[in-house]
Amino acid sequence: MKTPLLTCLLAFGCHAALTAQQIKAPESLRPSTAPAVPAPTKTPSTEEIDKLAEEAQKALFKSVDKAGGGTATTGANDSSKYTPYASSTPMRLPVQRAEDPALWAKDSVHKLAVMDVAIGGSRETVMIELFPNDAPQTVNNFIDLCDSGFYNGLAFHRAIEGFLVQTGDPLTSDESARLKWGTGGEDKTIPAEIKLPHRVGAVAMARRSDKVNPERRSNGSQFYVTLGNYGVLEGKYTVFGQVVSGIETFKSISMMPVDANDCPVARIEIKSVKVITQKGPMQLPAMSAGEGRRYIKPDAARSLMGRFFHHVW
Repeated sequence: MKTPLLTCLLAFGCHAALTAQQIKAPESLRPSTAPAVPAPTKTPSTEEIDKLAEEAQKALFKSVDKAGGGTATTGANDSSKYTPYASSTPMRLPVQRAEDPALWAKDSVHKLAVMDVAIGGSRETVMIELFPNDAPQTVNNFIDLCDSGFYNGLAFHRAIEGFLVQTGDPLTSDESARLKWGTGGEDKTIPAEIKLPHRVGAVAMARRSDKVNPERRSNGSQFYVTLGNYGVLEGKYTVFGQVVSGIETFKSISMMPVDANDCPVARIEIKSVKVITQKGPMQLPAMSAGEGRRYIKPDAARSLMGRFFHHVW
């Protein structure tokens, strides 16, 4: 009796199993047709990444130019954020090149400010051509300050890489007054003489913002040197000079470590500034070549002993 019963049960189980295989699973329980792991993609090369970044940068500048007509403009209410007292980095424009002093005409006469700067344990010389015909009051004030020794011992209190360096605050003679650096020299102002454009190495007077200084009068002593072309500065500050030798010194200053106020941590000091009259072209050392070359310091800017040793050696 057991054998027929077992046979019937076994036959019924096989039939149920075969029937179950013919039933389709619900859609929610079916496996997905998409692969579990996405197909590998090609990793872009360094050259391709650089090209994409360059194209993105060009597109950004193109959109800015379309929005602002190539030159950033601001109203009176927000212009202060673009002044040399602000830390915002403005838009860069194509570089304009200054006249080569080695090609000055033999009968030409130029006013030069020769500045000795102590930086990183060494002393560097930079030369600035002054423009009395375009900014007579500003240049006369600057020459008076130089002749009186006003700038001797003052520090660079502001440095922003690729933008500008700034100095001329009388408070920087006192290291203990560092928190106030950048606010001195405002007891005297000079009428605006806004004519010349900004370009690499332009020397201009700092001033207070339009909100408190709608006439755009210049600060009595603070000045800055631009390290790039910036449309947002045009028509707003008095440019009175141009660096003709030693621009690399100012670029080095701009790359120094700074604090939260963009003030160089290490003291960088003006040792002396002497204004002289340069007649004819400036001379280049025999080894000087390429961009950023330095010219020979004129005898008129040397001390008696300096002139002696220069001609002896």
